[in-house]
Amino acid sequence: MNAADTMRTVETVKAAGPGILSIKWSDGTEARLDIGRMLHKRPFRILRDEKEFARVRPGDWGHSIQWTGGAELSADTLWLETLSATGRDDARAFLEWRMRHGLSLTKAAEALGLSRRMVAYYSNGEKPVPRPVLLACKGWEAEQAA
Repeated sequence: MNAADTMRTVETVKAAGPGILSIKWSDGTEARLDIGRMLHKRPFRILRDEKEFARVRPGDWGHSIQWTGGAELSADTLWLETLSATGRDDARAFLEWRMRHGLSLTKAAEALGLSRRMVAYYSNGEKPVPRPVLLACKGWEAEQAA
């Protein structure tokens, strides 16, 4: 399952400072992402070097970004960061809930009593996710755990 259930791909990416990426998506969405905290993880330590970090480029078919040293981040991960960077934490929380449980648009719609189309709007960040829907996600999750 693609995180956002759409063929959104990375169109352009460039380093905009230490740990900061400027990214443009195929749907026109643009964001500045602070990925500095990720640079402390072992696979990304080389990217603390500003020259290496600046060598970022879109991966094959725009489904990731990569660096010449071999480090790579998936488009799904970057889209979640983009949602937060653009003030769409509601959409990020909804999408993470779906991903955590492996729910397709149809299964999420059935679980919440929503239309598949509305679930797609929420997942793509096209419409704000109402607080009662986010609470329903938590309730569904608690019910599954019981």
